[in-house]
Amino acid sequence: MRIDASARRKLWLQNLLFALLLGSTIGLLAWLSTRYSLQADWTFGGRNTLSETSRTLLAGLAEPVRITAYARDTPALRDGITRLVERYRRAKPDLTLAFVNPDLLPDRVRELGVTRDGELYVDYRGRGEKVQQLSEQALTSALQRLSRAQESTVLFLEGHGERRPLGAANYDLGTFGRELEQIGIRVGSFDGSKTPSVPTAAALVIAGPQKPLTPEEVRAVLGHVESGGHLLWLLEPKESANLEPLAKTLGVAVWPGTVVDPDTARLGIKNPAFIPVVDYGPHPITEALRAPALLPQAAALNVELASGWSPVVLLQSQSRAWTELDSLEGTARFEPDRAEQEGPLTVGVALSRPVPAAAAADQASTRAEQRIAVIGDGDFLSNTFLGNGANLQLGLNIVNWLTLADAPLIVRPKIAPDQQLNLSAGALAGLAALFLILVPGGLLAGGWLVWFYRRRR
Repeated sequence: MRIDASARRKLWLQNLLFALLLGSTIGLLAWLSTRYSLQADWTFGGRNTLSETSRTLLAGLAEPVRITAYARDTPALRDGITRLVERYRRAKPDLTLAFVNPDLLPDRVRELGVTRDGELYVDYRGRGEKVQQLSEQALTSALQRLSRAQESTVLFLEGHGERRPLGAANYDLGTFGRELEQIGIRVGSFDGSKTPSVPTAAALVIAGPQKPLTPEEVRAVLGHVESGGHLLWLLEPKESANLEPLAKTLGVAVWPGTVVDPDTARLGIKNPAFIPVVDYGPHPITEALRAPALLPQAAALNVELASGWSPVVLLQSQSRAWTELDSLEGTARFEPDRAEQEGPLTVGVALSRPVPAAAAADQASTRAEQRIAVIGDGDFLSNTFLGNGANLQLGLNIVNWLTLADAPLIVRPKIAPDQQLNLSAGALAGLAALFLILVPGGLLAGGWLVWFYRRRR
């Protein structure tokens, strides 16, 4: 077919117009990509997408959320933080993220109590909370706590040498009390010698009394529990506070002695009475904990079934631990003939039951479940040991579980099935032969056949 000059010009113009239109389309798509984003999560179970629980929570946050990441200039760490926060920004556009190198602002880091590289500080409605674990569960739980409609009040029993919630001594809980106030929980005190009954509060805390309570004070504490009040009881070994009636009501007794763990030396801990807790029970308090907690000189709990209560073990020692009855000086040795209890030992338990009928009928009652936590140690929340491991997060989780009007949000981890492909040596050899020999050979043979038949025409 012969093409004249006129047809050639038309083809040239047609090709030019096509190139211009194609270039314009590509440019327009590139411009649109800078204005609008389109993402799709094709992973099994939507592992890169926020859960419905988190999206529902974000939809109820009316004001902006500011997240500050105290992370050094480590690309892998900052990329991980960005990927996590971007999931929240897609559901809530007014959520912002800023990075701060903690080495450049040591005073601010010290003021906030930031102890880890990559720790997040979440700010909402003038209240803030730190998030150490980079996970959806931890960040969503922090947002839920910060979104409280009103502040809760936690009362600490005083007048018997207890740990003071705002005290500065090593024994006191001043740092923990300030952390509670940061997340919207007011801290108060209750002196049973001055007030015959426990005032209305979100929860009562008994933090290691050094002197016995009077019978009237014991009755006030029992009345708080019997009327549906929430309680955090921080027990100590050899505690003599006349609270045996409370222990009987809850079905929780204390084994004699102090829990020791001979394996602590492997972790660089010289004192065997400083036990690391890595075995957490399945409970909202411990759901998001990954790091171990450190309990110095803890008491072991003997949990019995009490009427109406549903106990869940929160904290448990290692299997080689035991309750030491002798002095902790020198070499400790397990002696079963002396009624020393062998591990694993329960050192923390959560109790719940339906609110008693009398309290449920009260208009002030806001929920139908009564919650109590009993921990065989109070030192882990003290100013001296609060910064160890997951101690702070554990304490905050306990108080939040006690004070939240609704149950803490639980974000179940999304796990992909068959993340690993295990093949035998024969299967690997077969795959290698297929892709390295048969497939290339077939392509070469096909190409040769096409060339051969074309040449014969």
